[in-house]
This record gives sequence, structure tokens and C-alpha cells, in this order.
Amino acid sequence: MEKKQSRGILWRILFVFAVVLAGAALWLGRHTILGWILCALLFGGYYLIRSRCWSKWKTGRKLLIQAGMLASFAVILWVSWPPVRLIPAVKGSSAGSTDVVHVAQGDLTGVLTEDGRVEVYAGIPYAQPPVGSLRWKEPQPAGPWEGIMKADHFAPMSMQTQNLPIYDSLVRLVGYHDFGISLSDNYREPVSEDALYLNIWKPAGKAEKLPVLVYVHGGSLQTGKSWYQDYSGEGLARKGVIVVNMGYRLGIFGFFADRELAAESPNGTTGNYGLLDQICALKWVQNNIAAFGGDPENVTLAGESAGSACVTALCTSPLAKGLFRRVIAESSTVTARRPAHSFRSMEDALKAGEETKDRLGAKNTEELRALPADKIVGELSAHHHLTVDGYALPETPWESYQKGVFNEEARLHGFNGQESEAFILFEQANLKNYEEKIRRMFSEEGTKQVLALYPASTDAEAKRNWADIYSAYYFTYGHAVWERQAAGIPTYEYLFTRKNGSLGDWHSGEEVYFYGNIPSGSGLYNDEDRKLSETMQQYFVNFIRTGDPNGEGLPEWPANTGAVNRVLVLDETIRMDADPFAMLYPVLDDEP
Repeated sequence: MEKKQSRGILWRILFVFAVVLAGAALWLGRHTILGWILCALLFGGYYLIRSRCWSKWKTGRKLLIQAGMLASFAVILWVSWPPVRLIPAVKGSSAGSTDVVHVAQGDLTGVLTEDGRVEVYAGIPYAQPPVGSLRWKEPQPAGPWEGIMKADHFAPMSMQTQNLPIYDSLVRLVGYHDFGISLSDNYREPVSEDALYLNIWKPAGKAEKLPVLVYVHGGSLQTGKSWYQDYSGEGLARKGVIVVNMGYRLGIFGFFADRELAAESPNGTTGNYGLLDQICALKWVQNNIAAFGGDPENVTLAGESAGSACVTALCTSPLAKGLFRRVIAESSTVTARRPAHSFRSMEDALKAGEETKDRLGAKNTEELRALPADKIVGELSAHHHLTVDGYALPETPWESYQKGVFNEEARLHGFNGQESEAFILFEQANLKNYEEKIRRMFSEEGTKQVLALYPASTDAEAKRNWADIYSAYYFTYGHAVWERQAAGIPTYEYLFTRKNGSLGDWHSGEEVYFYGNIPSGSGLYNDEDRKLSETMQQYFVNFIRTGDPNGEGLPEWPANTGAVNRVLVLDETIRMDADPFAMLYPVLDDEP
């Protein structure tokens, strides 16, 4: 009798555990309400059967029912899979419409935020869809449309590989510590090769000559989207700035290089299609932003991570000259003699292109163009680098800066205290592998110097040192080099070190502060975070308006104009201090 009762208790415990697991799968997988209903019926029916009939049945029938249970759950996951859905520019069905705006291609309307303070115009085409014969060609200006276009939904993300919803949810949960239970996010975001669209946020109402910020999103030139909440333009629009974000071609669609493509191009270019998209978007802004109340003569170009790498490349592109005045670059540059990422030689780019054709079984670019986008999107990781194409980039940014050739008149740039953490999360160093990791990154002489600068006698020291070395190598060193290349223009360099309940000072953790998008009800940030965000936003706004971030009531941020290794630390206490990674820079300077 006691044994029977124990079995009963055990199966109820296992049943509850199974229900919890099923609910977690539905929740993290963002399955539709249908899945929850069917799951409730399935588990409810199983519970009744188990309670009333189980003891009467033989083992074979029990196993059959349990197998049917698993199969039914699999079917439920399939039929309740989150659908693909365009993302509204403003959440909620009560968003009011803006007045009609006339741009070169036609008339359009946007939507107002719930409080009526910001107008959002989403999914405006700035170039023709780069599909079919236009795949791997310079972007062509968008054509006109008829009637009044409703710019109330964001366009699809540029073509990229997508993770399962459950993976994205876990990243949000583990990385950002922020994932709530909701039935309003049960969908997947669309991707498309047709993604050359931009979004505009502006203060509501009539405006003239407002400063403009054009933002390039990050994502290793492989992933990303133009409407992510952390760098949404809504926060800065509330401060009087017009913000423009754009989609651009990524991976193989944006950075594939091939001799045939160069030969067919009237400009002899190949390999920098994504960068050319950004230039096309900047030209669209020059021609149309006045219709939204913006000043085309007061444009600041900004970006983060790979987007920042693109910004620093555009600083030396002759095609971008006159399209912006100032730049903001967060957590990456490609101006070092040997950029750590996002850049490669044309020789390497062409070699990677040939290897891609071989893998895909294409004899030429005509056959490659004929392949559906989803058949070649997996080549993203082989093509996520800028290159010297002789057109967008006649030479490396390093070479241009050595000659004093660049487009910007002022810079605001910097990095975070723990840039490396997200990238080495599963590749931590310990005493056993510490030296080997350094040897893979540095020359023999460089390894000796690094080990002398960063000695480790415990696993904890090895782990901490490796995080700093990785951060300096891939992220902070490029900013130090760029600072030396100031050539007399004012430059303002920061170090963001604020910890919080979310990303803290990991890579990209500063964006939600600078762009003024800390969620009002989020417990992951406190009053000190919101105070710091206000200060950081004001630095941004002042710089965007005038080229100088300083202003009344703000801690002084001196311009370096070529000085190095002094940064403005952005934390609960804002102060000028030494760059904590500076001792590694001489070693990196001498690396072959």
C-alpha cells in the first residue's frame, strides 16, 4: 500500500515537472495562445486518464499513450509556431496619424507615439530592392509611389540567418536578464533581401533646421536591425533631435567580392555593397530630411560595434564627403593599421568569394544570382568585412588618416569597461590555457611582453587578464589609434563602466543610456542609472547640435585633439581618468 502511494506521489511530481517544462517551452518559444489552450487540454486529459484508468491497463497500452502524449505535444508546438509579422512603428492600435509629408518619391504619413510627443515614420524605401539582377550591384535610388504611403510598420530586417525563438529568448533572459511573460510578443520578426528602408523619429509638430543623427546598427555586418529598442530614435527625438536608422545589406549580400562583379560595375567596385547602401541612405537624408524639419547641413553620423566600424570607414570615403559633419563611434573602429575585425584585404575578399562559389556549386555570378536568398544566406560568416574596393574606399582608412584625408570635423567616441564578456562567455581563460590564448593572438615577442604586463598565478587572474586583453585587442585599441589621428579636430573619448541589472558595461550596454531608452518600468535600472542616462543624452544632444558635448550643469569633458589615453569615465561619478587598457597599446603598435 505504501509503495503504491509512493508511486502516486512520484508520478504527480513528474507530471507537475512535465507541465512546467511544457510551459517553459511555449513561453520561451513564443508560441501562440493556441498552443497554450491545446497544451492545457492535452495535459488535463492525460491527468484524468492517469487518475482513473491507469491501474487497469497493461504496460503496452500505457507506453502507447505516453508516446502519443509526446507526439501530440510535438504537433502542438508545430501548429502554434509563432507567425512572421511586420513590427508596428508604435505599439498599440490607438496610434494617431501624422500630417502628410512630401519627399522626392511621393507623399507619406507616419504615426504618433502614445503621448503625442514623437512622430515615427517607418519603412521608407531609400533604394530599389537589391534583388534579382540588382543583387551585388550599387544601390539604385528608390522609385516613386502612388498615393499616400502609410509609413507605420518597420520593414523586414536585412537577410540574415535566424535563431530559433527559444534561443533568442534565452539570450534575452540570460544576457539581458529581461524576459517577461506576455502574449503580445508571440511572433517572429521578418527578414528579407528587400530591406533597404529607413526609419525617422522626430519631435511632433512643425519643425525647422533641427539637428539630425543618422545611425548605423551593429551586428558584425552579419545580423541586426534598424529598430531595436535600445537605440530607438524615440529617446533623442524627445530631446529635439531627428534620428534616422537604416537597414543595409549584410553578410554575403552586402560584402561578397568577385572579379566578375567588379568588371560589370560602372565604377569597378565589388565587396562593399553594404557600405554603399549606407552612403545611399545618407544621400536620401540630404535630399529629403528638410521635409521633416531637419537640417541637411547639420548631420551627425553614428554607429555601434560593426556599425561604428562602418562610420569610421565612411570618415575616409570620398563618396561620403559632405554627407555629414560630425561622427559618434561606439565600441569599434577600422582606422588601425591592422583593424581587429570588420575589415580585410581585397585579395582575401576575392579568395573568400571563390570559395563561396565552390561551396554553392556556382560556376559564375549569374548562377549565384539565380539562387534563392535562403540558399546562400548561410554564407554570412564568410563575408562580413569591409575592403578597399577603389571606389567607396580607395585605400585603407589608416592610409587616409596618415595623409590627413577624412570627412569629419569633430568626433565623440569610446568603449565600455567589459567589452569582451559576451564574446568569451564560453571561452574563459584559466592558468592552463592562458598563455596559449595569448600566443594565438600575438607574435612571439608580443606574447612575452603581454605576459610581463599581465602575469597570472591563479585561475581568477588568468580569467580577468584575458578579458582585459581581449577587450583591448578587439575594441579599445582602435579608439586609441583613432584618437592619435585627430589631426587638430576636437575629439571626445569616453569609457562607460556603469553596472546595472541588465548588460551593464558589456558590449552595447551603453546604448540604452545614450539614446534615452531605459524602460520606465524596468527594475533592472535604478534612479542613478536614469540620472546617468540624462547626462549622457545631454552630452549626445549638445554634440549633435554643435560638435561640443559640454553644456551648463554637465561635468566638463575636455577635447583631446590628438592627446591619448585620457577618457571621460561615465558612471555614477563622472570624471576624467586614464584609459585602463593603455599599457597594452605599445605592444599592439609593434605587432607585425
